[in-house]
Amino acid sequence: MVRSYVLLAWTWTRAATAYPVSFALMTVFGLVVAGMDLAVILIIFANTTSLGGFGREEVLFLYGTASLAFTLADLLFSNLDRVSQHIRAGSLDTVLIRPVSAWIQLATDRFFPARIGRVLQAAAVLWYAVAALELERLWMVPLMVVCGLVIFAALWTFAGALQFVLTDAPEVVNAFTYGSGAYVQHPLSIYGKELVRATTFVLPLAFVNWLPGLYVLGRRDPLGLPSWAGLLAPAAALILLALSGLAWRQGIRHYRSTGS
Repeated sequence: MVRSYVLLAWTWTRAATAYPVSFALMTVFGLVVAGMDLAVILIIFANTTSLGGFGREEVLFLYGTASLAFTLADLLFSNLDRVSQHIRAGSLDTVLIRPVSAWIQLATDRFFPARIGRVLQAAAVLWYAVAALELERLWMVPLMVVCGLVIFAALWTFAGALQFVLTDAPEVVNAFTYGSGAYVQHPLSIYGKELVRATTFVLPLAFVNWLPGLYVLGRRDPLGLPSWAGLLAPAAALILLALSGLAWRQGIRHYRSTGS
């Protein structure tokens, strides 16, 4: 499965790098676009000393962990949101008869390596924040990124499965995936408690960086959850991944050919 993914992604990477100037410009453009999100945080802290009770480096730490997980998932799995295009064009039938997982084929369809620029930007911000904060529980940081990556991969899988039902609503799935990525870039303490509860106990976005981040930073959870709740991030990620896999299989099972 991994080998198939790598080979398919490498095929698209070779195609993209065949035009090195274009590839370099797109990579730089990704860095610039990602920098706009960072600029918003810096502008906020140019006018205040805290955001939701957190200092600048703490917010950059939360931003960096969430953005690194999200941009990696965007690079690796975001093309799953093209399922509806394949359904409408009838090309999904071709995907299903190939001796490779449909999920792998669709995840790597038109793989766009220039998105690596956004990944590098997020990694640089996280590196700066970790160095500035001198964290004692540094071992938790890679685990946060991996769990966040799994959660976002599950969300994109859910989004792909949803398109078997909503075959002409790409905006809905984009709000579901990219909206979730934007939501976790800031401390969840700036949102209402009901929304935070929903994204903790229903859709576990709080386990991307919020609850694990509180554990790493030694901060108390505004909802009153124990400090060790952040250690449940791997369990939350695996449960969501299992549910998304079930939804994907159901979508494939109930797909009906276009007949074209």
